[in-house]
Amino acid sequence: MYLDVFTVSALVDEFLDTLVGGRIQDVLDVDETGIGLEIYANHRRRYLYLSADPLSPRLHLVSDKLRRGLTKPTQVGLLLRRYAEGGGITHVSQPPWERILQFDIEGPEGEIALIVEPMERRSNILLVREGVIVDCMRRVGPEENRYRLSLPAHKYVLPPPQTGKLDPFKLTSEDMIGLFDQIEDPKRKTRQVLASRLLGVSPLLAKEFLFRAGLDENQKAIDAEPERLLAGMQAIIVPLARRNWQPGIAEGDEGVAAFTVYPLESIAGWRQVDTVSEALEAFYSTPVGEDAYNAAKVPVQAMLDDAQGKLRAKLASLERSLTDDAEREVLKQSGELILAYQYAIQSGQTQLKAQYDPDKPELVISLNPAQTPLENAQAYFTRYDKAKRALADVPRLVEETRNELAFLAQLTADLTMAANWPDIDEVRQALQSKGYWRGKAAKRIAGSGQSAPLKCVTKDGFVIWVGRNSRQNEQVTFGKGGGLDVWLHAHDVPGSHVIVKFDGRPIPELVVEQAAAIAAYYSTSRDEGKVLVDVTECRYVKKIKGAGPGMVTYRNETTRTVRPQRETEFDTP
Repeated sequence: MYLDVFTVSALVDEFLDTLVGGRIQDVLDVDETGIGLEIYANHRRRYLYLSADPLSPRLHLVSDKLRRGLTKPTQVGLLLRRYAEGGGITHVSQPPWERILQFDIEGPEGEIALIVEPMERRSNILLVREGVIVDCMRRVGPEENRYRLSLPAHKYVLPPPQTGKLDPFKLTSEDMIGLFDQIEDPKRKTRQVLASRLLGVSPLLAKEFLFRAGLDENQKAIDAEPERLLAGMQAIIVPLARRNWQPGIAEGDEGVAAFTVYPLESIAGWRQVDTVSEALEAFYSTPVGEDAYNAAKVPVQAMLDDAQGKLRAKLASLERSLTDDAEREVLKQSGELILAYQYAIQSGQTQLKAQYDPDKPELVISLNPAQTPLENAQAYFTRYDKAKRALADVPRLVEETRNELAFLAQLTADLTMAANWPDIDEVRQALQSKGYWRGKAAKRIAGSGQSAPLKCVTKDGFVIWVGRNSRQNEQVTFGKGGGLDVWLHAHDVPGSHVIVKFDGRPIPELVVEQAAAIAAYYSTSRDEGKVLVDVTECRYVKKIKGAGPGMVTYRNETTRTVRPQRETEFDTP
């Protein structure tokens, strides 16, 4: 779920009504990517939260007082104190069809623009003066984006114009027919065409269009009914064109599943709320750092604990069977004793007492009176052979169970480090896919998609990729990793896969040390002062056959001892 163009437009109107003319009384560093502003406007103190989190960027008013969450302020926070604190908000605006919001501020040192770009994976907060960037939350150099640099002392440039897209407010029947005329891909869906070819249309809105038209959300584009679809869209498009916002949230068993600024009928449980900020706060919860999601983690952790308990019991039973062969030996001895005493066994006899080992007590052997002594002996030998065959499979089962426990340990680490709803949702979905989720299936959060690995670029242009959960680890190591890339992982504990891309230049030791510190931070040892981190090359990392995503073995490693540090602590563009 993300802020689409219409949600940003609704926020602009809300802020024009509530914040313009207000004075910024305080600037707070709420978290590593989030800034809070205390604003006194219309005889009321308000708190505005701005977040450049790459997975869940957002901005909205919050109902509770924001507090500083960092002991060391960010550079953007320091500059906002200088240029904006004590200043007044004069205007709020949005470039046409862009998910960008700009606050114009008359500050202590003149006019300044605070620009928020709440676009997932490209999110940013920028301070701009006379069209030039003073600084920004996420610096983007030419290695990452040659067209649009986000660096101090560089001109602020809007994203390139969106070409080939139609204005949904001006659509005609001919336009709609033209959208689908050239579609030849039999797998492409109608909602994908709408989201990619219409300005401002998100996947959730495209799904709603289909629902309103009485069409299947998975309809193929080659089967589209353009005129029927256009008719169904009008009930949503007309109010949006008039900026008649109807903010609301969709609530389900797992909490708030979605927010919109139009009535949502395709997801059950939608209800209208007073403001867009109220809808966003209900979805994201109050921004107070990772602790804001602790309550949501509790039932997921309970499932993890239960699954791990059962697997540990299974592993203990398997390991005992490897060392305790007394029961199997008794089966074999029983068969041999029956054969030895077969001529002494009477018809209808149900029990044989005989001594196999002179130094041990006699065995009490049950007999089937309906069978001959030879048949009874054969039955014991059959059970013995079956037990032996089962024993031969135990080492494989032990290995599989240990791998599964390691995977659950990684999921526990994923949950511990989860800092937003999509992260928590991925752990739930992983448990469900493995069959560990009891009770009602956990539905994926509407529109949340999948989180992406973190990308960092050092000041020298080296790219570092960081996987922050099991699926991302798999993607980083085997999707983005090349044979000569440097691969890092905290030693002997669950955590992130980190790679430093080899671009033909020798990778400096300083860059390896930085990557090791990041790997240590995104591990279960992040709270320790010093952490061991293994370093090797991607070509020496192999998947564990049959194990969960991101479970690997590796060799030829060296080890570094580092202090855990988040990527934001390094001077990266």
